[in-house]
Amino acid sequence: MKNTFSIKNIVSALLLAMVFTVVVQAQKSEFNMSKDLLLVQLDCKTDIDDLHTAAGFATLLNHPDYQNLHYFVIAGTYGIQEGLYVPPNELMKLAFNNNWSDAHSKWAKSVEKVAERAQKTINNGGAVWVAEAGQSDFTADWVQNLIEKNPTLNLKEKIHVVQHSDWNESVTEPTKLKYAQTKTDYHKIADGNAVGNGTPGLKSDGKVNWEDKINDAHLSLVWNTAIRLGNTYNGKEGRYLNKSVAEGGLDFSDLSEVCYILNLMEIKDAEEFFTYFKVD
Repeated sequence: MKNTFSIKNIVSALLLAMVFTVVVQAQKSEFNMSKDLLLVQLDCKTDIDDLHTAAGFATLLNHPDYQNLHYFVIAGTYGIQEGLYVPPNELMKLAFNNNWSDAHSKWAKSVEKVAERAQKTINNGGAVWVAEAGQSDFTADWVQNLIEKNPTLNLKEKIHVVQHSDWNESVTEPTKLKYAQTKTDYHKIADGNAVGNGTPGLKSDGKVNWEDKINDAHLSLVWNTAIRLGNTYNGKEGRYLNKSVAEGGLDFSDLSEVCYILNLMEIKDAEEFFTYFKVD
């Protein structure tokens, strides 16, 4: 058969693809600092990486560019995985004052609290962004709560969920994962544990020189508390053994989702993260 696909056809196809790409990029929602809400949902079971992630998020909040960020942190948003919880409350209070909730001990109350904050944000013309630093069971519950009160609301335009981990999805209760994926604008990004895959690789196999880049006594205390608690629970009583942390490294890989939401994807790794957020 004669090949009739000419150079003209190829050029036309390429131009069409470029136009389509521009349209898709233009349609991608972006975080609006003035009216959007960022939820950081930490499962804290059974890996201690969420402790480092909380400290990493506190580091970001300390930077002048993000001191007016509307956020709320929820600890204990785990799914169906087995194993013991990593108690984060000392760190949560230190890092976020009262701007967090304990879903581990008060699940229903935390669901209601988040749904109310989401409702207020949406009513004020904003959107809700979820850094899913764990499983989606909690997300499914508060989204369902919101839908029951607003049955006509199109949440795919108002709630954006970002997940980076295949494992997190595998230990989410299947019906709740499906619910979160179908009812919200659900994004899956490359794993934040690795460097060079398009997302910040915020897990280090060796020591990270963070002390010289943090010139804030409170923030240094936050990191020292996160590291101390991490070392206390890492691999203990059947909990997951984070080998990178055991060897002196840091693991705040779940913060890659926050970086995606805030368009900070140019950050390469943990060292570069602290350089980026260094405040003199």
